[in-house]
Parts: sequence; C-alpha cells; structure tokens
Amino acid sequence: MSDQLSAFVVLFTEFYYWLTVVLMFLIHVGFCMYEVGASRRKNHLNTLMKNTMLIPLVTITFFFFGWWIYFAFPNGPGILGGLVESPHAVPWSELMGAHMGAGADGWERINGVFWAAFLLFSWTAASIVSGSVIERIQSGAFWILAVAIGSVFWIIDASWGWHSAGWMVQLLGYHDAYASGVIHAIAGGFALGILAVLGPRIGKFAADGTPRNINPRNPWMVTIGLFLIYTGFWGFYVACNIPIWDIQAGDEIFYSATNIYLAPTTLSAITFNFLMSLAGGLLAGYWVSKGDAFWTYSSGLAGIIAASAGNDLYHPIQAMFIAIVGVIVMYKLHYYVERRFKIDDAVGAVAVHGYAGFFGVVVAGFMLWGYPSSPDPTYATINPFGQFVGALIMFGLLGFLPGWIIAKILNAAGILRIPRSIEIAGLDSRAQSLIDAEEQAIIDAERQNS
Repeated sequence: MSDQLSAFVVLFTEFYYWLTVVLMFLIHVGFCMYEVGASRRKNHLNTLMKNTMLIPLVTITFFFFGWWIYFAFPNGPGILGGLVESPHAVPWSELMGAHMGAGADGWERINGVFWAAFLLFSWTAASIVSGSVIERIQSGAFWILAVAIGSVFWIIDASWGWHSAGWMVQLLGYHDAYASGVIHAIAGGFALGILAVLGPRIGKFAADGTPRNINPRNPWMVTIGLFLIYTGFWGFYVACNIPIWDIQAGDEIFYSATNIYLAPTTLSAITFNFLMSLAGGLLAGYWVSKGDAFWTYSSGLAGIIAASAGNDLYHPIQAMFIAIVGVIVMYKLHYYVERRFKIDDAVGAVAVHGYAGFFGVVVAGFMLWGYPSSPDPTYATINPFGQFVGALIMFGLLGFLPGWIIAKILNAAGILRIPRSIEIAGLDSRAQSLIDAEEQAIIDAERQNS
C-alpha cells in the first residue's frame, strides 16, 4: 500500500466485508430455525443436521474450486473468450492464506473476507433448496446437490451476470444488483428441478389429487427464523456493494460506494429500498393470504427479492409496488403449480425465491430500460429482452435443468428419496434406533459383568 489513502481504502474494505460475513451468518441461523419450525417433530433433528452439514461441505469445495470459477468464467468461457487467469483464487495461492506482502493490489488483505462473503451467498443458495425438500430426501443426496448449487452453478451465474466484466452484462445489459436472479431465481429453479423428481410427501395430496396443507409445527420458530433472515439480508445487501471505490475517470479522484458492477450508488438509497420492499411484501402477503402468518412473513422476504435486481436504482415507491406485485404473482403461481403439477414445496421456497426472483429480474428490464448496466459505455444498456433472457438462464439453464438432471441420476441410483417406512416413522427414528441399540448393548454388557 503506497500511501495513506490507499492504505485506508484497503483496510476499510477488509473490515467492511468482515462485518458483512458476521451479519450474513444470521441468514443460516434463520434458515435452520425456519426449517425445523416448518417440519414435523419426527423430522426435527434430521432437518437441522441436513442444513448444518452443508456448511463444511460447501465451504471446503468453495475453497478448492468455487472461488476460482467466479474469476475464471466471466467470458463464458467460449462466448467472449477463454478462461481468465485468476492466480489469487486457486487454492494453492499464497493469497489464499496468511499473507502480509506488498504488491498484491490489496488482495493480501481482502481476498479472505471477499471469499467469505461469497461463501455465505453459497450457503444461502444451498439452504433455499434445503427447505423445499425436507422430510423425504436422503441427507447424502441433499449434500451432493448442495455442493452442486453452492460451489458450481450459482457461482457460474455470478461470474456471467454479477461479475463487472461478465458476458451477460456486456452483451445482454443484464442488471441484478442484489441478486434477484443470481442467488434466488437459480436456487428456486434448482429446487423445482429436484422436486419434480423427488415427488410429494406422503399424505400431501388426497386420492383425487387435492393438495392438503401440512402446516408448520412450530410457528414461533418459523417467525423468529424469518426475522433472522431479514436481519442477515441486511448483510447480504451490504456485501453486494463495494464500500469505497474511485469512480472518477482520468486524473481526478472521487470515491463512492458502488454496486457489484462498480457503478456508483449510496447506502442511503439501498436502505430506503430495502425497507420499502420489505414493507410492501409484508402488506401484500397479509392481504393475498388472508392473514396467514406463514405466508405473511415469507412474503416480506419475497418482496425484498422481487425488488432486489434494481434496488440500487429504484425510487422507494417503485420498490414498494414491485414488491407488492411480485408477492401476489409468486403466491398465486405457487398454488397453481402445486395443483397442476403436484409439486410439494414444503416451505414455498420455489415461490419466495424462484418465482419472485424471476419476476424481479424481468421487471427491472422495464423499470430501468435504457439505464447503463455498467460504468463501461461499451456495454449494452438495461433492456427487457436482456433481462428476460437473463432470467431464463438463471432460473432454467443454470437452475432447473441441473437440479433435475442430478436428481434424476441420484434417483436412478436409488439414493435420492428415503424409504416409505422411514418417511412414515420419521427421519429421526433412524437415529433414535441407533441410540436405542447402543443403550441396549450397554445394558446387556452390564448384566453380563454382574
């Protein structure tokens, strides 16, 4: 760091991202509580451990190859060029560990915290999928799927549409400032692909095909879990910004916060829009669900997601109305798909994240039509066609299709779904039977010794 100003920028950025990781950790705490509260008592321990163990699996795989994908794939590869050299992101790099050396353009200090911020996005993508498949998927199968979405597919779409030089930004004018598509649409699409193969829970549909409600068993845990996700979403939003960047071309210096594409924005703007989209989502959810608590709280999250693609540029009133419409669309679509295709999404994750995220990407193309997608004037501007194609890529090509294919493979191998007898007894019964057997062995041994 050559001078005091550059030293301040690097150190401030390091601390900034470190704090975002702390806040985003609450998202995963919230998902664990939310999913346990939504599941039946006989599945509580399995639901908790299934979501907990994605942490080490996704973390390790993201260290070894996920981080490299983000920096190596912005050209496709094969669309605008080949792989991009990314020496700081390969696992054997000295910058992927303790490093105090100079001449690394600040990467010796920000690489770890920047990696961690993206890692928490990876956990979020996998946790979105986790909730939709509870009470019937084998843990091993879910962990394979969690690694696929968390360390491969979502980070490919981030490289394409969230990297400042991503080919989708350059050619399509794709704009998705706070990840309506990059995290949420892809995870929702991935979950839908799995659910199409996995099938519904026993008893979800009557003999005539009428869906039955399997209500959350602990609404208080669901409520607290969603409030923790709201809180962690603050950190999510903050991590989607560069805190301090010289945006002035030429010899002049002008520092500002920027969005993920390095275009100037303010934290004040995103604060307005985050809260107004949350408020719009809660109001719409309460109205459309006729006061159902589960859908009201879930709709607050869906409202934020629906407005997130353009929340760096929207007026707060725009953000509120986009959230309202997005919630109504995702709620109606959830029940249509459930009835028409017999899809059993246990927590509405496909709707809250997938449908709301898809809607958010598309509507940004109309609301922000003609705005620059990037500070680079040679890139395509934001437009409806580019956003629609981008939404299809996120939800369909990188979301639904890989989820469906991997689930098909796992199902053919006989390791996707738990046996019917275990599903009826409860996934925790398997663990309990092992505990009972151990206790009986101890009792038998003590009797023999006596």
